[in-house]
Amino acid sequence: MITFHEALKTVKHATKKLDTEIINLADCLNRVVAEDVLSDMSLPPFNKSAMDGYACKQSDLANNLEVLEVIAAGSAPTKTVGTNQCSKIMTGAMVPEGADTVIMIEHTEQINDNHIHFTKEKTKSNICLKGEDILENDVVLKKGTRLKAQHISVLASVGCANPVVYKQPKVATIATGSELVEPDQKPEISQIRNVNSWQLQAQLQKMGIKGDNKGIVLDSKQATKEAMIKSLEENDVLIISGGVSVGDFDFIPQILKELGFNIWFHTLMVKPGKHTVFATCKEKYVLGLPGNPVSSFVQFELLGKPLLYRLMGYDYNAPMVRMPIASDYKRKRADRLEFLPVRFNADNQVVPIKYHGSAHINAFTSANGIMLIPTDVDEFMEGEFVHVRQL
Repeated sequence: MITFHEALKTVKHATKKLDTEIINLADCLNRVVAEDVLSDMSLPPFNKSAMDGYACKQSDLANNLEVLEVIAAGSAPTKTVGTNQCSKIMTGAMVPEGADTVIMIEHTEQINDNHIHFTKEKTKSNICLKGEDILENDVVLKKGTRLKAQHISVLASVGCANPVVYKQPKVATIATGSELVEPDQKPEISQIRNVNSWQLQAQLQKMGIKGDNKGIVLDSKQATKEAMIKSLEENDVLIISGGVSVGDFDFIPQILKELGFNIWFHTLMVKPGKHTVFATCKEKYVLGLPGNPVSSFVQFELLGKPLLYRLMGYDYNAPMVRMPIASDYKRKRADRLEFLPVRFNADNQVVPIKYHGSAHINAFTSANGIMLIPTDVDEFMEGEFVHVRQL
């Protein structure tokens, strides 16, 4: 039995990044860049107007100004602004030579067809200078960046239409148990619906990974072994729920040994999710999760995400916050690190959710996070700050 922190360190150590590929900009969301991205030009690429107005010299603001031309966004100025002159300019347009200020249209009055006058005492320059955001050859995205929507705009702005990224892992999920039926079936008296496959698929989808749902495998060692072999032939990773404990039908550790896998761990000092298996063979990975849905959910968040992100070239660190607990909390045993579902109330306090064990699916429906209760800590007092892993 090992601690969670030892397990996490083991997962990261035993997992290697996948190869790289070149993809289209349209497919980049949630992918991880495999090399630094450099700007091919300065941004802005020229001095540009921050608003609609008149480009002129700051020293001439007290004088009437002759309007030379109108400069639209996307067109280049044709005239240099001289003393007591200006050019009407649109937002985003190139500032003409000779001008160091853009005055707002709202702060001018028309003297005649060709002259305007500034009606305020002073103004800002209202010019975005060339390269003030990005200079040519600047590193705009570092290797290992996981691409969010705002990163896509950066890629587009520097002309990186086909970035080099790490490949996404192919991930299969299997739910084991003869008691399981699919959600569209009505369970018999001794059956329950398959929750874990669909929960895991949703968690994968949230990461931007399209999972391979292999469905249910009955409690048969041969059937389980065949399903695992087929899944691993077609995928990089197999996430299997159930069959990892010490019962008569918990075949997973034995099958993994028969298939030549190195089992790094199969028991953790955590609650929920004590029986969790991580195994590797060459460049194939198996994460065996408990059959209880809450345990499965938690252990995917704790170990599944770091495993998959590591394959994707991303150094994942779970978002953590420190918040005060809304009321006293006490637990019966303090011999394991515990992860407790919580919600955040309107006063930004942590409220533990009523929780009746790791099979209690409904406990997570209102959860905003998972509170960490360290080993040897059996209670928190109202107002005490606790660590919460955000969901």
